[in-house]
Amino acid sequence: MCRLFGLLGNGVTPAEPWLLETDRSLLNQSNVAAEEAQTDGWGIGWFNDRRGLNIERGIGGASSPSEVDEFRRAAKAAHGPLAIAHLRKASNPMGLPKERLIALENSQPFAHGSTLFAHNGMIPFPRQTRALLGEYESMVRGVNDSEVLFWLLVRHLDTAPGPVQAFDGVITDLVRVWRDNGAPVGGPYSGLNVVFSRGPSELWAFCQYLGEHGTGLLDRTRPYYQMAYLSDAKQFVVGSEPFDSTRSDWRTLPNGHYLCAQAIHGLVAVTTGVLPAPSAPPRAVR
Repeated sequence: MCRLFGLLGNGVTPAEPWLLETDRSLLNQSNVAAEEAQTDGWGIGWFNDRRGLNIERGIGGASSPSEVDEFRRAAKAAHGPLAIAHLRKASNPMGLPKERLIALENSQPFAHGSTLFAHNGMIPFPRQTRALLGEYESMVRGVNDSEVLFWLLVRHLDTAPGPVQAFDGVITDLVRVWRDNGAPVGGPYSGLNVVFSRGPSELWAFCQYLGEHGTGLLDRTRPYYQMAYLSDAKQFVVGSEPFDSTRSDWRTLPNGHYLCAQAIHGLVAVTTGVLPAPSAPPRAVR
């Protein structure tokens, strides 16, 4: 599975410490053990101080000899107010040859206009879900089920009152597709952990998963999909697990919850809440 990182600051805020320097930095999460290494791509997206969106991606592991220099370069350049980063361990619900899974168009984060998005988890029926994308179906470029999820969220954002309601619509669609395809064991998704933004002054995180998937990569006391965040008036950091073991003020974003960070008048404010329960509850993973 993948690793997520999101940062929102109250000005020009460097992502480099969290991506490269701390003991549980995103780079250190990329190669904890061979069987857990994130070897299938990486990406860093950020809004600079001129509000321009920059995205750098690679197709190998961030810590691999062929990629690590580029990852470090992009991490050093990523000065917010906002940054989202992703390490990819590819899921393969369509049963494709491995070589088809590895390509820049399959690396995250994905972007559309000012919307930036990264996902950890898997949806089992990406081909069937594409039928729900409407005008965005033609925008799909790769074979990553996360890209289909991205465009499904974008479609719901067009009509929903806000991101929480849009995410609820995404889950409803995924449950319907899953049931229409026989409701197999495993459910309509393994995880829908998402960090995304619609611009440089806000950052959203959703934590939603089914079943048990082991522990965190560097923090073995945490469930694998349970997210963590750190916030003060100057910056907000969220990700797949705490990025610094020396700090005790990391908080948990548990399953079925969301948070929203906003930069307002030079301060970063964070609100949290409970995600709506799916209208058609999925079967628990067995």
